[in-house]
Amino acid sequence: MAPKSSSSQKGGSGGCGCTRKATAGMSCLLKFFAVLLGVLAPIFYALDRNLDRFYVFELDQLREVSARGIALHGNDTRAIVQHIVGELKTDARVSSYVNTNEDWVFNNAGGAMGAMYIIHASITEYLIIFGTAIGTEGHTGRHTADDYFHILTGTQMAYVPGQYAPEIYTPGSVHHLRRGDVKQYKMPDGGCFALEYARGWIPPMLFFGFADGLSSTLDVPTLWKTTWLTAKEMLGNLALGKF
Repeated sequence: MAPKSSSSQKGGSGGCGCTRKATAGMSCLLKFFAVLLGVLAPIFYALDRNLDRFYVFELDQLREVSARGIALHGNDTRAIVQHIVGELKTDARVSSYVNTNEDWVFNNAGGAMGAMYIIHASITEYLIIFGTAIGTEGHTGRHTADDYFHILTGTQMAYVPGQYAPEIYTPGSVHHLRRGDVKQYKMPDGGCFALEYARGWIPPMLFFGFADGLSSTLDVPTLWKTTWLTAKEMLGNLALGKF
């Protein structure tokens, strides 16, 4: 019986050793993440405080070019879009960052469905034409960037909990969704198109943009095309030194 007892003791000791090793490994992992957080947090804070240094598009510029397009072309959405892109392309300051290849792709996000044309996408900004000809409704998402929705044609409605009347945005108006805020929004039947501009941290917004495609529509070709167009724009602008 003595050898058996000795074997049992060794086994018990080995089990305690494995537990101690697992605990030590977890402790090292937590220390690593703590150090990583300690290093990255001040870098992120400093960058976040100076994000405006990376922006190339101006709010007034986008508001004015949208207004001119609407004034010249009325309800002709295609002509308005062509006017906006053409005018931006003639501006030497932003011309290099403007994509004139009007390649549309479906976009499902927050339960709403529409289509988008990416004019610009980078780490700190994106500029797209977003809309639908038949209407949609959904959740705006809660984002790491300010979003400016310049209505070109149609109407957008928005709702905030606690309010008893909708916010209504018509052609020429701008719906500003502040970073961190969230709303319900609707583009009524008849459609609505807008020049959408976001400035802030863009990559975290992509999770919201892909969530419905991965969990609901499972539309792989659209997911692939969206990934390709977004990556092409972001990497292309990064190669130009545009963050």
